[in-house]
Amino acid sequence: MKNITAIVLLVFSCFTSIQSQNGSLQKTETFFPNADVLKEDRIAYKFLSVPENWDDPKSNTIKIAVSILKNKSNKTDADAVVFIQGGPGASGVQNIGSWYKHPLREKNDIVLFDIRGTGFSEPRLCPDLGKKFMEILAKNQSETEDEKQKTAEALSCKQDLLNQGVDIEAYNSLSVSQDLHALKTLLGYSNWHVYGASYGTYMAQVYANMYPTDIKTLSLDSSISDISTYYTKNTTNYISSLSKVFKKCLNDSVCNDQYPDLEQVYYKTIADLEEQPITVKVDKKLIESGEFTYNSEDFKIAIQQALYHKKLVEVIPLLIYQFQERNEDALGNLVPAFSSLLGMDYGVYYCVSCNETLPNNKISEYQTDASRYKGLKGGVSFYKSDFKVCEKWNLSRQDTIVPYDLSKLSSISSPVLIFSGEYDPITPVGNGDEVARKFKNGYTVIGHNLGHVPGFTKTGNQVAEAFINDPDKQIDVSAFNNEDAVDFVNGVVINPGVSKVGNNLSKINLVFLLPLFVALLIMFVFVFTYVTKLVKKQYNTNSDKIIRVLSILTSIVGITGLISLVLALMKVAGQNYFVLAFGLPENFNYIFTVLLIFSVLLFITMLYFIVRIKIINDRSIVFSVLFSNILLFTYLFYWGVL
Repeated sequence: MKNITAIVLLVFSCFTSIQSQNGSLQKTETFFPNADVLKEDRIAYKFLSVPENWDDPKSNTIKIAVSILKNKSNKTDADAVVFIQGGPGASGVQNIGSWYKHPLREKNDIVLFDIRGTGFSEPRLCPDLGKKFMEILAKNQSETEDEKQKTAEALSCKQDLLNQGVDIEAYNSLSVSQDLHALKTLLGYSNWHVYGASYGTYMAQVYANMYPTDIKTLSLDSSISDISTYYTKNTTNYISSLSKVFKKCLNDSVCNDQYPDLEQVYYKTIADLEEQPITVKVDKKLIESGEFTYNSEDFKIAIQQALYHKKLVEVIPLLIYQFQERNEDALGNLVPAFSSLLGMDYGVYYCVSCNETLPNNKISEYQTDASRYKGLKGGVSFYKSDFKVCEKWNLSRQDTIVPYDLSKLSSISSPVLIFSGEYDPITPVGNGDEVARKFKNGYTVIGHNLGHVPGFTKTGNQVAEAFINDPDKQIDVSAFNNEDAVDFVNGVVINPGVSKVGNNLSKINLVFLLPLFVALLIMFVFVFTYVTKLVKKQYNTNSDKIIRVLSILTSIVGITGLISLVLALMKVAGQNYFVLAFGLPENFNYIFTVLLIFSVLLFITMLYFIVRIKIINDRSIVFSVLFSNILLFTYLFYWGVL
C-alpha cells in the first residue's frame, strides 16, 4: 500500500512539475467588450501563465493574453496559425481586425497573442512611455536635447520596472520562444504554422531554431536577415527606398510637373527645418501644450514612416511639398499619425532591443553608413538615439551580449515563405533573399509597389492561404506582378477642414451632430412645404414670396453642398484615405464653389429678413429655417471648410 501511495505521489509530483514547466491556461472575458461584431464570432480569450524567467523556477509568474479565432469550417482537428507581431512591443491581439476575416481562417484556427509585457498581457511594461516620447518630439529643441530627454524617460521606465520587481532581462526572443512552445502544448497542437511580421520575423527565426519540431510552415513577412545590421544599415535602407519614389516621380510627367526637383526639395526641406522649424496647433488630447513643432528630424521620420504603406507612398511628393511650403494647417492634421507611431509598448521595445538588438549593432558602423548621405545630416535620430538609450540601459550588466545562434535553421525541412515589399524602408527586398538562403526550402515573394508587411494585403492573404493550406504546392512568386502601380496623388485643393469633417463623420458623436441633423430636417421640410405653397400661389405680398424663395434657394444650395462634400469624402477615402489630411482632388473643387454660393445666399437672406421682418408673415417659421441654415454654416466654419 505504501508503495502504491509513493508511486501516486511521484506521478503527481511529475505532473505538477510538467504543469509548472509548461505554464497554464485560464479562460477570461473578451478583450473587446464593445466590439459587437466579435461577440457573434467563435473566439476564445485566455491568459497563458508562465514564469517570467524560464531558467529560474522561483521567478514571478506573468500572464500572456491570447485570442484563439476558431476556424470557419467547425473542424475540431484544424491546423493552427500563430501570429508573432513586430515592434518589438506592438500588440498581436489588437491586430484581430486583420485576421478575423482572413481567408486562412476558413480551414485553420488563428492564434493571436500579446508578447510578454505588451497589450493585454500582465504586467504591461511602461504603457505611457510612447506618450512621453510624443511630448518630447513635439518640443522645439535640438536633436541632442531630444536624445537626452528620451534617454532619461527610458531609464526612468527601467527603474520603475526594477522597483516593481520585473526581471527586465527576461524579455527577449528566447523567452517568447519558450512562451510559444508552452502555448502550443497547452492548446493541444502537435505543431503549427508560424507567421511572423517585421521584428516578429526575427522572433520566429529564434523560435524555429529553438523548437524546430513545432514548425509546420514558417511565413516571414518583411524579414530581418541579420540582427547585427538591423540598425547599422538603417539609413541606407531608408534612402534606397525613398530614391525609388524620387526616380518614379521624375519619370512620371504628371508627378514631375506638379512636384519638380522632388529629391532636391526633400534635402532643401531638411536644411530649412534645421534653421526654422514649423509649429502647428494640435488637439490638447494629443499634446498637452496644444502645439507640435516639426524640426528636420520629425520630417525625416515622417517620410520614412510613409514608405511603410502604399497609400502613403502615393502622397509622399505632396507631403514633401507641404513641408517645403510650410502649410501649418495641413501639417497639423499629420500629428495623430505620429501618435499612432508611438502607440506600442516602449517598455518592451527597450527591454528586447537592449537585450538582443542594439548591443549587437555598432554605433560606429551606423555613423559610417549615415555619413554616405550628406544631405540627411546624420541619419535619422529617431533610430540613432536608441544606441544611447541602450548604452545607458545596459551599464550595470556584467555579461556579454552576443547574437543568438541560428545555425539550426539550415537543417529545418519545413517550407518557408518570405514576403518582401518593394518600398519597405526598414526590411528591404534584399533581406528576403538573405533569409531564404538560411533554409533548405525558403521562397521569396516580392510585393511590388508595396511597403512594409505586404502579406497583409489582399494578394498577400491569398499567397499565404495557398502556401499554408498546401505547403507542397509551388508558390506563385509572381503573385504581386499585377498589383496596381503606385499612383502619386496630384491636383489636390488644400483645405485643412476636410480632414476635420471626415474625422467627425467617421466617429459619429450624436450629441455634437444632433443639432445639425435637426437643422437639416427642418430645411428639408421647409423646402418641400413652401415650394408647394409658392406653386399654389398662397402668398400675397412680394416680401413673403421673396424671403421664402431666398430661404428655399439657400437651403437647397446648403444641403447640396454638404451632401456633395460627404459623398466626395467617401469616394476619396475609398481611393486613398490619406489625401483627406490635405484636402480634396481638384475635380471636387466645385464643392467649395457651391459652399461659397451658400454663404453668399445666406448673407443676402439674413439681410433681407432683417430689413423686412415687420411685414413678413409667419416670421417665426421663416426664422427657424434661417437659423437652421446659420447652424449649417457654423458647422462648416467650425470644421474649417469655409
